Amino acid sequence: MKHVTYIHERSDWTQWQWSDKKLLPLVSRLRMLQGHLLGKLLTLGFDLNVEAQLDAVTLEVVKTSEIEGETLNDEQVRSSVARHLGLDTSGMPAATREIDAVVEMMLAATCDYQTPLTLNDLLRWHSALFPTGYSGLYSIKAGEIRDDSKGPMQVVSGGYGREQVHFVAPSADRLSIELERFLLWFNTPADEQDNLDLVIKAGVAHLWFVTLHPFDDGNGRLTRAITERVLAQSDDSMQRFYSMSAQILKQRNEYYKILERTQKGDSDITEWLVWFLQALEQALLSAQTTTNKIISKASFWQTYRQQPLNPRQVKMLNILLTDFYGKLTTKKWATMTKCSTDTALRDINDLVEKGMLEKSAASGRSTSYEVVL
Repeated sequence: MKHVTYIHERSDWTQWQWSDKKLLPLVSRLRMLQGHLLGKLLTLGFDLNVEAQLDAVTLEVVKTSEIEGETLNDEQVRSSVARHLGLDTSGMPAATREIDAVVEMMLAATCDYQTPLTLNDLLRWHSALFPTGYSGLYSIKAGEIRDDSKGPMQVVSGGYGREQVHFVAPSADRLSIELERFLLWFNTPADEQDNLDLVIKAGVAHLWFVTLHPFDDGNGRLTRAITERVLAQSDDSMQRFYSMSAQILKQRNEYYKILERTQKGDSDITEWLVWFLQALEQALLSAQTTTNKIISKASFWQTYRQQPLNPRQVKMLNILLTDFYGKLTTKKWATMTKCSTDTALRDINDLVEKGMLEKSAASGRSTSYEVVL
């Protein structure tokens, strides 16, 4: 079988090269989007600004786990993020220890963005991800660099007997020196790196760390936490308002393919960086949509602040104003608020009379409703 040469086996490994001509137009578009988004957020006022951050961090934590096939409870994640941000959590479900650990790791990655990243940080974050020392049914070395005692670290897909090896990571005996090199580069200021733009640095850091794959498990989540730290540096803000993990999840197959091609390529990583920056651009555009929703929601409640409403109506209007998919019917209202269809219809008709809801034009056979904005 033909031996594949991986990028980390090359003598010029980490002497990264790319085409400025291909990247700079993308970087300038990203910088405009970042400036536009951060400018808009500054005009929101404290409460809405915090809500935007709460949404973004919750999304990042949920999606970084989902990429690994692990589904976290959105409401518990939101509750944990709110508590860590010092917000009121009354009425929210308590988070599990595991969820708290992932939230703490993500916030530590971004809130301390101005401090150097150390090996101890990485070991601490890894321990936090695996508080029981198990990943599923398998015991792992939590908070320790892998030792390859169970064989080389590989990224494999396919069922038993049909395994396909996509990548073989550097051997464990190389890791201490490789991590030292990575951290030295990571902590060197941009002005000492030919003014390396921080969004490009985020893409390089992502590729470099995920290629080292220094732990038994959790390498993807740690890579994305490291990426978030560089993006916080590029925004010069500990507040997160967009989610790179949500975008990677949307393009997961493409992500794995471009990563595999790059890890089997040479030190010219232009193709990877173009993909990474385009994904970041999409993440920023999604965040603009979310921010616009937050502004619309605030303006909606400002308009109807005098209207007497019951808790079911408040709950459903908030859902409709943020993340409601599909059509709102009486049956959906009844299911989501745990009430009878008669009560649901009364709630809806009351909101139609108040001018807050209206019948959808294209309702089809069953009547559906939408918020009046």
